[in-house]
Amino acid sequence: MKSSTGQKAIITGATSGIGKALAILLVSKGYHVGITGRREANLLSIKDSYPNSVYVACFDISEADKVADHLDLLASDLGKIDLFVHCSGTGVRNADLNLLDELQTTRTNIDGFTASMNWAYKYFEKQGGGSVAAISSIAGLRGFALSPSYSSSKSYQIKYLEALRQRSYNHAANITVTDIRAGFVDTAMGNGKGAFWQCSAETAANGIYKALTKGKDVAYITKRWVLVAWLMMIFPGFLFKRLKF
Repeated sequence: MKSSTGQKAIITGATSGIGKALAILLVSKGYHVGITGRREANLLSIKDSYPNSVYVACFDISEADKVADHLDLLASDLGKIDLFVHCSGTGVRNADLNLLDELQTTRTNIDGFTASMNWAYKYFEKQGGGSVAAISSIAGLRGFALSPSYSSSKSYQIKYLEALRQRSYNHAANITVTDIRAGFVDTAMGNGKGAFWQCSAETAANGIYKALTKGKDVAYITKRWVLVAWLMMIFPGFLFKRLKF
C-alpha cells in the first residue's frame, strides 16, 4: 500500500472503536475514506468533522446478500479504491451457549465478513491491484469455551485471508492481503479497563497503518502479542482443554 496523499479507502465498521480511529488516521494522512456501519448518526458525525474527505454508507454487514450493492455505491462515490479494511465484527462472552448470540456472531463474522472480502478482492482483481485487510483476532488461534462462535469465526477469517493471499500470489493479482490479529483493545466490544496488555483504539490504528504501509501478510496489534500467539499455537491440546477462562 502506498503512503501518499490522494489515496482512497473503504473501512467497514467505522462507527466506533478501531474502525473510527483508523478512518480518522487515514484522513490525516491525506486519504479520502468511505466509512460504513449500522449507526448512521455516528457515521454522519465523522463526516461532519471531515466533510471533504469522508463518504458514508449506512448498512448492516450481517445482511450479507446486500453488502455488495452497498459497497458498489460507496466505491462509485469515491471514484476508485486503493485500500479496503474490514473492521466490522461482533462477539460476546456466551457461557450459557445462547443460540441467538452464537448465530448473530456467525452472521456478522462469517457471512458478513465473507461478503465483504469477496467484494473487495474481486474489485481489486478487476482493477489490477490494491490492498485488502481485515481485523481477525488472537482468539482465532484456538477455540475458547467462553466464546465458541467468536473464536471459531475469527479462525475462519484467518484461514480465509490466507486463502486470498495464496490466490493473489498464484494469479499474480498484485493484491496485498493483510491479516490484523488484534489482542485486547479498549473498545465497546473489548474486555474493559485493566485487560491484559490492552491498548487504545488509536494505538491499534497506528499499528495497523504501519503494517499496511509495509505490505505485511500478518500483523499483531500490539507487537507483544506475537509471543502469546506463539505460545497458544504450540500449547498441547490435551492441556489446553483443561484451561478455564
